[in-house]
Amino acid sequence: MKIATFNINGIRARAEALPAWLDEAQPDVALLQEIKSVDTAFPRELFEDRGYNVETHGQKSFNGVAILSKLPLEDVTRGLPGDDSDEQARWIEATVVGKTAVRLCGLYLPNGNPVPGPKYDYKLAWMERLLARAQDLLAGEEVAVMAGDYNIIPQAEDAARPEAWREDALFRLESREAFRRIVNLGFTDALRARNGAAGVYSFWDYQAGAWDRNDGIRIDHLLLTPQAADRLSDCGVDAEIRGRTKPSDHVPVWIELDA
Repeated sequence: MKIATFNINGIRARAEALPAWLDEAQPDVALLQEIKSVDTAFPRELFEDRGYNVETHGQKSFNGVAILSKLPLEDVTRGLPGDDSDEQARWIEATVVGKTAVRLCGLYLPNGNPVPGPKYDYKLAWMERLLARAQDLLAGEEVAVMAGDYNIIPQAEDAARPEAWREDALFRLESREAFRRIVNLGFTDALRARNGAAGVYSFWDYQAGAWDRNDGIRIDHLLLTPQAADRLSDCGVDAEIRGRTKPSDHVPVWIELDA
């Protein structure tokens, strides 16, 4: 089962590029972030015509996550547990059944800038809720994947110029410690486990020629429970699409599971 995560930075802006990538890469499941669309406006037919089942958790002009799956989706839930007052569309879950059942959690973690301030407080509070959900997944001994745009640079080698990010919410010590607490529960960072990940990036800013200079960062991650990690056979980044017409500032990251 090929599972990909891709922050598309607006479904309208990527209405040609996203289907083209799907046709080429042929993921069984694609977890999307920043669809920037309400559910009723999401162009489902673009993906249903390609054989995908579509589930969305949208929000007008901001945020929004979605799951595209060639396999049936069951037990779909929306919203990260732990705060009923949170109206931001950043989390969607579903179970997909191939040879085995895989619980998929698609997430768009808050950016948190500027620091200090309420946006950073929200980011850290959101990560506490994520920690709790991660603990539940482990307790259930599920084959589960938490994938998406984490807006976290885990280590210095995950940035071409780590010094430029030192006081950014993506790289501040509190952010990285919160991420490590989740991983250290027993999750596997798939890309680091398979490829070491040093010098492998998933985001390049649109400004200042970042793509041409390979001035990137790795902030899109797939975290696997032990039961999922045992089934991991491959992992990669489709970085080449960043150089195509009307690209997102992110690129897809994917795994292959024997599932």
